[in-house]
Amino acid sequence: MHFLIISILCSVAVSVLLKVARRNGVVIAQAVAVGYPVAALCSWLFLHPQLSDWQVYAHHWIIFLALGIGLPLGFIVLGKAIEQAGMVKTDAAQRLSLFLPILAAFIWFGESLSNNKIIGIALALMALLALLYREKSTKSKQKGGFFSTAGCLFGVWLCYGTTDILFKQMAKSGTAFAPTLLIAFILAAVLIIGYLLLRRTVWNAASILAGLLLGCLNFANILFYIRAHQQFQQNPSLVFAGMNLGVITLATVIGALIFKEKINGLNLAGIVLAIAAIWFLFYGSSLHSILPGM
Repeated sequence: MHFLIISILCSVAVSVLLKVARRNGVVIAQAVAVGYPVAALCSWLFLHPQLSDWQVYAHHWIIFLALGIGLPLGFIVLGKAIEQAGMVKTDAAQRLSLFLPILAAFIWFGESLSNNKIIGIALALMALLALLYREKSTKSKQKGGFFSTAGCLFGVWLCYGTTDILFKQMAKSGTAFAPTLLIAFILAAVLIIGYLLLRRTVWNAASILAGLLLGCLNFANILFYIRAHQQFQQNPSLVFAGMNLGVITLATVIGALIFKEKINGLNLAGIVLAIAAIWFLFYGSSLHSILPGM
């Protein structure tokens, strides 16, 4: 469980960094572009990937190709969605992408479905809806039409849900995940840096410095997320749900305490539901042994 907790902490740290960065002249796209080479370097230094057996790793080419494209593409779509639909709706689309990996856990990865897991997943989805609820305020202007906005939100939902599934598949590759992760980071770096060069981006020092920290946090987040999947090989739904619930719950608390963001009664109820959901998913086997009818 400690791998999942560390991954959640790193993910929230990334969100806090990006929130603070916007106020200090950091161009997020540039920071992300710098972050991928840093993450690749961390993969090389800490995981020591053995690239000599490239014939073995070639079988996983579809994973690192998909991640190499999906990671920067997800960021670009996310930025466009924030511009078109606003932060609240975009965050909701990103977190509700949990539906895709949860579905994949039972259909693709063969996780057994028990009553306690059904309860846990139901509580997780209710917790997400409660945590994402925001009271109506003045409507922000949308710069595109309905289909443009809906398309961006669907793109966020699809990109982040698919990426979660790919990380689980990478975890199943065993020792091959180190070179796969390295190559995915390198491909992501090449693609997003190429994208920025085509847009003739003028780089600044603040963005580069932020990118150095972002790359380290991003590497740790993904590494420990994959480790969590390896630790709970037979229970991927716990990792999928735990990650999403943990991130948004902790982000809600930090937002209220540090950034003075308002939370309402439903948000507080969502935190309680999130704890209950993780309890059912994590302690399900113990509960089943005590209550055979569950």
